Amino acid sequence: MRITAQHLALLTAAIAGTLLALPLQSLAQSTLGTSQKPTQPISQTLAQPRRIWLDTDIMVGMPDKRGAREVDDAITIMMALRHADKVQLVGISTVTYADYGYNVTQKLLGWYNKTGRKIPVYRGSDTLHDIGRETDASRAMAAALRRERMPILAIGPMTNVATVLKNHPELAKQIEEVVVCAGRTPGLPFRPGLELVTVGDYNFEMDPEAFRVLFNSGVKVVLSGYECSVYTFLGRTDLDFLARGSEGDKWLSKTLRPWQLLNKNVFGVDGFVPWDTTPLGYLTHPTYFKYHEAIPVRINTRGDDTGGTGQKPFLEVSFDYKDTPWRATYAYKTLPGFEEIVIESLKKKEL
Repeated sequence: MRITAQHLALLTAAIAGTLLALPLQSLAQSTLGTSQKPTQPISQTLAQPRRIWLDTDIMVGMPDKRGAREVDDAITIMMALRHADKVQLVGISTVTYADYGYNVTQKLLGWYNKTGRKIPVYRGSDTLHDIGRETDASRAMAAALRRERMPILAIGPMTNVATVLKNHPELAKQIEEVVVCAGRTPGLPFRPGLELVTVGDYNFEMDPEAFRVLFNSGVKVVLSGYECSVYTFLGRTDLDFLARGSEGDKWLSKTLRPWQLLNKNVFGVDGFVPWDTTPLGYLTHPTYFKYHEAIPVRINTRGDDTGGTGQKPFLEVSFDYKDTPWRATYAYKTLPGFEEIVIESLKKKEL
């Protein structure tokens, strides 16, 4: 994002981090065309936890001249670890700042992994322009999929996932679904907080081609982004307890406060939306969301809506789209109670 010209775009993109899609439901309904009754996905009601792969662009605690980097990936990892009765992390891969992500993820696992299992972490793409280039992450993800069929929770750009699908198309059938933090309904801006600034669909816009590979593979895709996530907000008092907690809690608390203040300066609200928790919520608490099933998906190109010049691609869903083979499950609303689940997950000390 940027405050002036290009700086505003860069700053809002960084703050959006994993933002994706759309605001008001009433406006969204008017752009969806022939609407289907939202249904709940068949995620999991089994006694055994669902084994999943996590792909993340985690940046929490990374030094930044703007004051902070987004923290929602870290909160999502903690939430997954503390709901080990619902999901089991087979492996974690990092994307974007792959080396930093690898190191900070290992730090978080050292503090919060009480599962009794070692969870391996692998470095992936750090350029987001190299689909098809094998990395430790793509090799490990492919090896895991050869061993078992599982969903992929992808809360960053799709470069690592697209590399696996491009180089190993036979593994598409091994992916139950890819749950992504991206997407929007046509023409709706991403304007968090007091709607002072428009941000981009970061995870999509950083590597649009990866989404083409994803949808062309035929794998089931779940989009859970801005429109769904914006209902969940963590303010200053919601997380004060972390400052009185463990070593890891105190470290996290010190990184959360600057992020809350940066959001206040840019978006006008003292707090933040933990965007990546809603894709995880699809797997852990699916009944807390409203969905459109099998909604058509298309990549459209038009003028940049974040203050930039020229045109850019938009990942959009609408039942009006009749000319695309792509389909997705689209989460458009979070129901009351999920915010409390996120907060309680951070308080939870025992599995």
